Amino acid sequence: MGGVTSSIAAKFAFFPPTPPSYTVVADESHDGRLYIPEIPRRDDVDVLRLRTRRGNDIVAVHVKHPKASGTLLYSHGNAADLGQMYELFVELSVRLRVNLMGYDYSGYGQSTGKPTECNTYADIDAAYKCLKEKYGVNDEQLILYGQSVGSGPTLDLASRLSNLRGVVLHSPILSGLRVLYPVKRTYWFDIYKNIDKIGLVNCPVLIIHGTADEVVDWSHGKQLWDLCNQKYEPLWLSGGGHCNLELYPEFIKHLKKFVQSLGKSKASTNASEKAKVEIVSQKKPSETGPLDTFELAADLPEVSRNSLDSRLEKSKKVNKPEKSRMSTDRVDRFRKRKGLVW
Repeated sequence: MGGVTSSIAAKFAFFPPTPPSYTVVADESHDGRLYIPEIPRRDDVDVLRLRTRRGNDIVAVHVKHPKASGTLLYSHGNAADLGQMYELFVELSVRLRVNLMGYDYSGYGQSTGKPTECNTYADIDAAYKCLKEKYGVNDEQLILYGQSVGSGPTLDLASRLSNLRGVVLHSPILSGLRVLYPVKRTYWFDIYKNIDKIGLVNCPVLIIHGTADEVVDWSHGKQLWDLCNQKYEPLWLSGGGHCNLELYPEFIKHLKKFVQSLGKSKASTNASEKAKVEIVSQKKPSETGPLDTFELAADLPEVSRNSLDSRLEKSKKVNKPEKSRMSTDRVDRFRKRKGLVW
C-alpha cells in the first residue's frame, strides 16, 4: 500500500487554479513597481517577486497598516491564489490592525516552478526573509497563519523559530496521508508531518476548525490542539465547512481576541523585564555617579480596544452564513472532479 498511497498523496496535494486569477505587470512610470491589474491599486500594498533558495520566483503581496501591532505571514489553502485571496488579506489587515504578507507557492498564480512539499518550505522561507530584510520585522512581531495545506509550511517554519509571537492554524491537517487514511503512525513517504512538528512550536497557538468539514475532518484540528505546548482557546465552528469559516461572526472576533492577547502578553513581558532591570540597576549604582536606569519600552504598542466588529453584527446567523465574496465554486469544481481538496 505504501507506494500507491505515496503517489496518491502527491497527486492530490496541490490544485493551483488554472488559469491563474491574476497577472503581474511592471509600471515603468513608477520605477518598475509591480502591480496586479485585476485588483484595485493601493499605495499601502506592495507586490513583490521573491527568489527562493530552490531557484523559483514567487509572487507576494505586503499589506501595510498605519497602526500595525504586528505582522501576519499568511500561507493560503489549496485551489486558491493571491488574486482570490487579496480581498481577504486587506480585510484582515484592517480588522486585526496588522501588516500582512501573503504569498503564492511555487507553481501557483504567477509564481514559477512546480508545487511540491519542499518548494513550499522554500517559499515561506523566502517570504520570511523578505519580512526581516525589507520590512525590518523581527520574530517577536511575527504571527504565522496557515490555512489547510498552508498549515504545512507554517508549522515547518514555526518549528524552527523560537521567539515567534504566535501561530494560527485554520482547518489544519495532521499530515497529507492522514487526510486520505486514518493511519496510526507516520510513514517516511508522508507529506506535511504536522503531527510531528507541532510539539516543537514554543509560542501560543490558536486552532480554528469547522465541525462539519468534509475535506479535513475536525479531528485533525482537535488532535493538533491536544499536542500544542502553549494552547490558546480553540474555535470549533459548529456546522462550519472547509472553505467558509471566514463568514462566521465568531471567526473574526476570536481571531482578533487572539491577536490582542498576544500584544498584551508581549507588553506585559517587556514591562516585567523593565522592572527587573531597574531593580538590578538600583542595587548596582554606577561608580561614576547616579544610578543607571534603562528605559525598556515594549517592542510593539498594545492593540487598540476600539471595536472593529460593529459591521459584523449585521451578519446572518452562524448556522446560515452569507455567501462569500470570494467564490468557492472553483474549490467545489475541483473537489467534484478530483475527489479531494485540502
